[in-house]
Amino acid sequence: MQVKSRHHLRSDAIRRIEETLADQLGVELTGDSFEHVEFEDAPVDLVLVDGDPLVAYFGADGDEPFLTVRGANEFPPEKRVVTVDAGAVSFVSGGADVMRPGIVEADDAIASGDLVAIAEETHGKVLAIGRALEAGTDLVGDEGKVVESVHHVGDDLYEQTF
Repeated sequence: MQVKSRHHLRSDAIRRIEETLADQLGVELTGDSFEHVEFEDAPVDLVLVDGDPLVAYFGADGDEPFLTVRGANEFPPEKRVVTVDAGAVSFVSGGADVMRPGIVEADDAIASGDLVAIAEETHGKVLAIGRALEAGTDLVGDEGKVVESVHHVGDDLYEQTF
């Protein structure tokens, strides 16, 4: 991933990120330095918080801030979490979409289209970030794809270093 531009964020942009993450995830993101990194050929932009890639802009317009996998493990979300069983871990870690049978728990407040953190049930570590295809109340069940993976452990975004 080739960096196109990198600049410090203004205080109003930082405040927007902090408020969005607090509202959506129940996370109090803290840091002294916030830098926006835009890539030449990637569908997402990153926000480095004190030099670490903790936030990414997802969405068609690239304007939807959400924690990266690293960010969600450093600042564990209280909301919008989908928990998968041990059998789903290797698939989710490899970038597979999440199937209904692998889900053991999901936040009922999740709406279809929401970004979600996908965590494993044993240790609570976040393995991926996805987009819910159905409401949280309908994520647990017997069959069907219900969360589309947008970022996972080991992908280019996860491996990006600065």
